[in-house]
Amino acid sequence: MRDTIQFLKGGKVVELEDVGPTETLLDYLRLRRRETGTKEGCGEGDCGACTVALGRLIDGKLTYQPINACIQLLGMVDGAELVTVEDLFQDGRLHPVQKAMVELHGSQCGFCTPGFIMSLFTLYHAEGASKSRKTVTEWLAGNLCRCTGYRPIVDAALEACFDAADDAFSWRANETKEKLQVLADSRDVFIGDSNRFFSSPATLDGLAALYGQHPDATLVAGATDVGLWITKQMRDLPKMIWLGRIEGLDRVEVSPSGVLIGASATFEATEEAMTDIASDLGELWKRIGSKQVRASGTVGGNVANGSPIGDSPPALIALGATLELQSADGSRALPIEDFFIDYGKQDRQPGEFVTGLFVPRLSANHAFRCYKISKRFDQDISSVMAAFRFTIEEGTVLAARIAYGGMAATPKRAKGAEAALSGALLDDPATWGAAMQALLSDFTPLTDMRASAEYRMETARALLAKALMEVSGTAPEDLRVLARREAHHDHAA
Repeated sequence: MRDTIQFLKGGKVVELEDVGPTETLLDYLRLRRRETGTKEGCGEGDCGACTVALGRLIDGKLTYQPINACIQLLGMVDGAELVTVEDLFQDGRLHPVQKAMVELHGSQCGFCTPGFIMSLFTLYHAEGASKSRKTVTEWLAGNLCRCTGYRPIVDAALEACFDAADDAFSWRANETKEKLQVLADSRDVFIGDSNRFFSSPATLDGLAALYGQHPDATLVAGATDVGLWITKQMRDLPKMIWLGRIEGLDRVEVSPSGVLIGASATFEATEEAMTDIASDLGELWKRIGSKQVRASGTVGGNVANGSPIGDSPPALIALGATLELQSADGSRALPIEDFFIDYGKQDRQPGEFVTGLFVPRLSANHAFRCYKISKRFDQDISSVMAAFRFTIEEGTVLAARIAYGGMAATPKRAKGAEAALSGALLDDPATWGAAMQALLSDFTPLTDMRASAEYRMETARALLAKALMEVSGTAPEDLRVLARREAHHDHAA
């Protein structure tokens, strides 16, 4: 067992033994190291002012990803290379990204600039990124600027980020890999005592034993939700168990029957596999948070926290996904919709934790659609999330799986609408009416800051009609913003 965390910074190993369970990376940088280039803006991972880069070995390659330091726990940088804006200026020279931002006037007040710089640093080191404004704007969707305007920032990115990397980090990449390999030990990390600790087990058995002893501990994977408990709710979480070092828990195993996703696999790591299951699923994944959020946030965490407005659960429910759970007493599996019991309550026993989920592929007679409705297109919480899987034969709906988020206290199937759709004809919209009516009984949505109950219900019904129109091939071409496709026969496109 190890009672310290270790990471690289500036090419040197940093080892810390005084790591609090809720200490954030941003507080460590600003308060302990006095490196104040990393700014505190929103404190919830939305504005990007606190963006730093973490370098890790992914499939043997040194990969830099943007991270929101405000909601990243300090202990979670164990085994990584930490890069902040202070690290880029070396030997009296600006980094190519910094130089382009200066020359193309990409900064006015400068508060947001370090975060933009660090996001663009990760783009600078990304392999295979296509040079386009679309690529840049997707990369910067999690960085907000109130005064400069985005055009010169995008111009700077196009100028600097799409040639072969040629900076101090690329020059010493092999040395960095060797150091990261040394840091990647298989020892459990435990810092503190039985009353207050930060811990990171290295194996599932170690996690089961530790969580069995401390069922009141907080399990954290990406901290994109737990981080807000700390920064916004000001909760004291004395026992923290990070899942990020458990061997195999980040697996993404693709097979002819489906995709097995480990509980600590991120949205970034699973995007390609989800897109392969259904193009709508890939489009949804791209709209979950920002680059920073998707690099940290996990699919397992999005399910395990039980939020009624989580984006992935309705889609996973409609696809018939299965959840895996484990404890010191054994393991079990259950349909993902059965995991959600009530608001804030899941089917999880003391000491039991989510280890992963299985997402089955679509069959030849399946058609899948999902839609996220939110006030902002990028990086916003859903007002309504809807997902549909229709089983179709010769133009008749034989069966349907319909799930919504934002319509109830949990992500929930529309059982009445599903039953009413059985036997509906795709070429006869009059046969869809019973399902539209059944939605009124399936849900009693609430009014909150995101949407009124009336809006949610009307939107839910409209999305069901939209899905059926698309699948029937009668939808106008401009009905869909993204992933425009033909009728249901191209479900796997």
